[in-house]
Amino acid sequence: MEYQKQLQRIKDGAGFIAALDQSGGSTPKALENYGVTGDAYDNDEAMFDLVHEMRARIMTCDCFDNERVLGAILFEDTMDREVNGKPTANYLWEDKNIVPFLKIDKGLAEQMSGVQVMRPIPNLEALLDKAQNYPVFGTKMRSVIYEPSADGIELVVQQQFDVAKQIISKGFMPIVEPEVNIDSANKHDCELLLKADILRNLERLNDDHQVMLKLTLPEEEGFYQELIDHPKVLRVVALSGGYSRSDACEKLKQNPGMIASFSRAFTEGLSKQQSDKEFADTINASIDEIYKASKV
Repeated sequence: MEYQKQLQRIKDGAGFIAALDQSGGSTPKALENYGVTGDAYDNDEAMFDLVHEMRARIMTCDCFDNERVLGAILFEDTMDREVNGKPTANYLWEDKNIVPFLKIDKGLAEQMSGVQVMRPIPNLEALLDKAQNYPVFGTKMRSVIYEPSADGIELVVQQQFDVAKQIISKGFMPIVEPEVNIDSANKHDCELLLKADILRNLERLNDDHQVMLKLTLPEEEGFYQELIDHPKVLRVVALSGGYSRSDACEKLKQNPGMIASFSRAFTEGLSKQQSDKEFADTINASIDEIYKASKV
């Protein structure tokens, strides 16, 4: 029942998905951008305490509302913690009507064939079993493409869809994220190969199965329309990928039907040192800009 409600919300709702899923490798940078330097913590536990504090501050803001925010992607550590005395996913869904997703990948393997595939996810079954205790709707996993290598890109997409099938079998909606690096010298060539591979893999999915796609904003306007319209794609969301928020939003407006799922661009300008009003004003302006770009 909850899954069906969440499915309708993601399918038909206006708004965007906030990516609050920085994990071990990217947390120090996220904290630094938030005004918390490395000397403020001396172990991982203290680091994750601080980043959870930041995420809870965002989620409990009145302006982090379901009128503009459709969903939020969580790191496993965040799912295991509480916000306002409730497990994070329960708080988001029950108190805010915002759909929770869970980041499940364990980071990237070394670069080869112009790409980085995902590292193995040895405890995936156990992680998904744990997620079933919460109102988590879907999952997210990221790979990266740097060069237009047909073999490399095929490897990335195949791995993503193989894991996606496992996730679907456990009753979750997978967000497949084969990011194209924004600094790639041949970005559009990468996107041409990527789209063809995604379409091939969509055809191989069972007729009653769907995925979501999280893709880098493309060089060519409206380039992913075929994927947006595909019956086996629930939603196509855009990552910010290192673009500033204003650049990412401008690019998003050129791709009707895509909605944002920004991480760095979403939290841009936030600081631990801000008063609650300054913080709320900053996050409200960010939410508003991203929401408007996602509505086009």
